[in-house]
Amino acid sequence: MIKYQHRHASPSIAIILFATTALTTLTGCSYNNDLIVDSTAKSATVIQTPAIQKVVGDYASSGYDKRAQGSDWVGVMVRTDDADNSDQINIKVRARSDVKKPTCHFDGQATLMGQDKAHGVIFQTTVNDSMAFFQFKDGKLTIDSQDKYALNQFCSGGGTLVGDYQKLQSNLELT
Repeated sequence: MIKYQHRHASPSIAIILFATTALTTLTGCSYNNDLIVDSTAKSATVIQTPAIQKVVGDYASSGYDKRAQGSDWVGVMVRTDDADNSDQINIKVRARSDVKKPTCHFDGQATLMGQDKAHGVIFQTTVNDSMAFFQFKDGKLTIDSQDKYALNQFCSGGGTLVGDYQKLQSNLELT
């Protein structure tokens, strides 16, 4: 009589087959479609980063509170960039123009440089071959530059954009 030996699949082949099936199933569950191109139209709304939401508004120098008494002052209007640049702001600096000829005038864009608790939110731009910095912290805007004289060009009578500006609760009154 002939005896046949039953051959069983070794346990290692069974484990490999089970592991392959399990991995295939799990991989299918975590399918990521980030690479699929969305064919819908892009929304015209630009989503503002929290940094930009914090800094948008109007700021003024210390003389703004006494403008009714004739004090000179400088105002800074910070707005979102109209393009799709969610890390940029538009900055307009204006001096009072109701009593005399305005002493300061600046229009520019600044790009988000960074933010942290110690320094607040900092934007930068190039002005007259020098880096200008716009630091926003605790309701105050500080404008500064590597070359302090680079920001004098935008003001007459020895004035400069360098300085501190307090955030206003309402819109800046230019007149």
